[in-house]
Amino acid sequence: MTDRQTSAVPASRRAARDKAGHQSQFALLRERRFAPFFWTQFLGAMNDNVFKIGFTSLVTYQASRFAGVDPKTAAFLISAIFIVPFVLFSATSGQIADKYDKAMLTRFVKTFEIAVMLVGGAGFWFHSAPLLYTCTFLMGVHSTLFGPVKYAYLPQHLGKDELVGGNGLVEMGTFVAILIGTIIGGAAAGFVEHGATVLACACVAIAVIGRGVSSGVPVSASSQPDLRINWNPVTETWRNLKLARENRTVFLSLLGISWLWFVGATFLASFFNFAKDVLSANPDVVTVLLATFSLGIGLGSLMCERLSKRRIEIGLVPLGSIGISVFAIDLFFASHDMPPAGHLLGVGEFLTRAVHWRVLADLFLLAMFGGFYSVPLYALIQSRCQPSHRARIIAANNILNSLFMIVSALMAMGLTSAGVGIPGIFLVTALLNIVVATYIYSLVPEFLLRFVAWVLVHTFYRIRLVHAERIPEEGAAVLVCNHVSFVDAIVIMAESPRPIRFVMDYRIFRSPLAGWVFRHAKAIPIAPGHEDAPMLARAYDACARALEDGELVCIFPEGKLTQTGEINPFRHGVSEILRRSPAPVIPMALRGLWGSVFSRGSAAHLPRPLHKGVMSRLTLAVGEPLDPAAVTPDGLQQIVNELRGARK
Repeated sequence: MTDRQTSAVPASRRAARDKAGHQSQFALLRERRFAPFFWTQFLGAMNDNVFKIGFTSLVTYQASRFAGVDPKTAAFLISAIFIVPFVLFSATSGQIADKYDKAMLTRFVKTFEIAVMLVGGAGFWFHSAPLLYTCTFLMGVHSTLFGPVKYAYLPQHLGKDELVGGNGLVEMGTFVAILIGTIIGGAAAGFVEHGATVLACACVAIAVIGRGVSSGVPVSASSQPDLRINWNPVTETWRNLKLARENRTVFLSLLGISWLWFVGATFLASFFNFAKDVLSANPDVVTVLLATFSLGIGLGSLMCERLSKRRIEIGLVPLGSIGISVFAIDLFFASHDMPPAGHLLGVGEFLTRAVHWRVLADLFLLAMFGGFYSVPLYALIQSRCQPSHRARIIAANNILNSLFMIVSALMAMGLTSAGVGIPGIFLVTALLNIVVATYIYSLVPEFLLRFVAWVLVHTFYRIRLVHAERIPEEGAAVLVCNHVSFVDAIVIMAESPRPIRFVMDYRIFRSPLAGWVFRHAKAIPIAPGHEDAPMLARAYDACARALEDGELVCIFPEGKLTQTGEINPFRHGVSEILRRSPAPVIPMALRGLWGSVFSRGSAAHLPRPLHKGVMSRLTLAVGEPLDPAAVTPDGLQQIVNELRGARK
């Protein structure tokens, strides 16, 4: 690719973004930078599932045609074989995706898919389990090669404010593709005489269509063309994992995504036996279960953009993990209310029983919360890792995903062999999810803090943002705001695109709850010089170090909560901070919190959900960045007062 072509890619992306403005995420489906890629990955995911569901259905319900296959463990074995290539080849595929044009790689992978499906078609035609297992492995190779390309492609062609929407569409598309693939695979396998032939033709046809669509994927410049590929998968796998560990938050996010794949793989691989042995249902009901699960995660993925206001909102991650466990546990109890059927139920009979609707509701909501969980994590990883080795970080993610999914299959097979039923496997998974989530959030409190802030703000308040884009997404800055209530910092935290180091009165840290929150938010305790001069000096030093490290520091220059609703005189602390470390100053103003139970107003009242049933309205207004050399306390106070306006 020429230099001119390379420079044209980001320019066209910027032009498309400017034209799109703040349109819905669905507008991306009309743009060449996204649509061909989206439909290429959609068709690939669909073909994976046509093949795997067709194969699983045949060996579960027509086991006599496949010699040496155990129908009770076949689904878990198929999942494990599909995942093995991720362990073996992810490290190599990550290097390849960083070194070469991703559009070229996409077309190569789709050509390879055609060859793979010809092997699978032969397996279906001859009812050959070895050929079908070989095809399963090769489809795993196909997905291993495409995975790093897929997730490294998005941040190369989408802006940061489009990443959540773009990832949401990809996640939604993937699970809709799973749904359609499930329907096609299950329906084709249902033809007793000619099912295998239909599956063979369908898999090859979809692969050919996918290759045609991939021709429209635009040029995607290599992120590191001079990279020397290490073909040793063992040493490169270790190197990728070390690379991922360089950023602790990114690495733990990778672990969080891998855990979701553990949970998802456990549920998806269990559906055939769950339908047959627990629900007494035929293969068509498996399609209903998978459709419900797919629609749930698709809806959850799409909702992320609205819930996060087009930002990367990691506060949704704990919300997602809570929902996963709650509805997985309820699914365990719902599964024990199944009346004996005496025969395998069809879809019509299945849907006429009220107890089955509880099962479907649990699956739908569990999957929806899974969407809340996964989309912000993918967007966080894409935004916080270095572009030069982004594909290798995704490859490390695929390695971890595959290891977790193999452990999931082994756990399910072990529990099944020990006599634990499918509902018991669901319960074990839900309880393990609680343990893992608690562990991860204890290591990275940022997730939990953003969750607390998000819940508070979105439960009690409807926030209007005025020029919130002026809060910089990178680089050092000093945020300055009026101090109206005890939750000012939490409101600002919830609306900031990145973590903030708040300068807080040292007495707040004595409160068990507030102290825990702000200690984990790395807030900086400060005291007046006449009370504790050494603490004041340490606070200024901490602010200087934070700004030198490119962090955001937020200070409330009034030094105390307002007693009247009016802004108190600004003190000189901000001037001292800027004297030591000059950085852009971002004035902000909160209005609407005065008079709430969190303020010192004499007529303080509870927020309206607890008071009148309607969300209270408040505003966060952000002013233009100021040159630190021109900032004075009086001038800042005047600007903040103008931003706030008449409403307190």
